[in-house]
Amino acid sequence: MVAISLSREQVLEWLSEVADPEIPVLTIADLGILRDVKIADEVIVELTPTYSGCPATEVIEQSVVDALFRQGIENVRIERVLSPPWTTDWISREGRDKLRAYGIAPPAEGGSKRELLHGTRTIACPRCESTDTVVVSEFGSTACKASYKCKACLEPFEYFKCI
Repeated sequence: MVAISLSREQVLEWLSEVADPEIPVLTIADLGILRDVKIADEVIVELTPTYSGCPATEVIEQSVVDALFRQGIENVRIERVLSPPWTTDWISREGRDKLRAYGIAPPAEGGSKRELLHGTRTIACPRCESTDTVVVSEFGSTACKASYKCKACLEPFEYFKCI
């Protein structure tokens, strides 16, 4: 049974510290995948995976359960919310700043992969902010990132792809 004094806001605050396992400077709140929390006879946490094949989904769900267990909450249910599907537009402003500081170019807001492939968007280097960059590979260290190189500072960097 969940304690009566437990508030949705408190649970959201605890969960706002749960890190993404693939990009540990981001939290699930930064990513926008923490959709909602409901408190009844159990704590129900609604999460939206970044995409259906994301290998981190189950790790994130277990991290949420573990974080709440550390707060004394044992009765937790995770609900995957698939509609509407997650989009990189849900990444918070703070999350975008964290990505840039970590050396990953954040996704273009309101963009789509089609625009990137047809060369209508320029990606700024997260180190020197030059837009004189070139894609090295559409495949980075994870499926959600692409590899780029800055022609100005000559540094390689990853770009968080638009979804």
